[in-house]
Parts: sequence; C-alpha cells; structure tokens
Amino acid sequence: MKIAADRGTCIGAGMCVLTAPAVYDQDDDGIVELLVEDVPPQDAEAARQAVALCPSGALRVLED
Repeated sequence: MKIAADRGTCIGAGMCVLTAPAVYDQDDDGIVELLVEDVPPQDAEAARQAVALCPSGALRVLED
C-alpha cells in the first residue's frame, strides 16, 4: 500500500501523526510529511485510519 499527501491542502491538524506516527510527521510549520511512501503491513491499518480522520482530505491511499 502506498500513501500520498497533498501538502498544499494540509491544515496541520496533526491527526495523522497521532494516529500513525510511523508513517506521518509534521514539518516546522505543522504540514504533513511522509516518513514512508510504501507502508509496511504492520502500519497499514493505522495509515488508513489517519487518511479517514484527516479533516482537510490531504491524505490518500494509493493501492498497489
């Protein structure tokens, strides 16, 4: 599974980092940064949940 993040859409709520800290981080301005693009199986469910919780819709799941 791959993840995409639209940094221009991100509002810096931080739900992604709280939900899947192994996949997402935030830069100094609070904007999402991906730690990985190919999500390991053990982090897949948390990464999907973060996509669902993102208030701005900045995150997407890209299936392999």
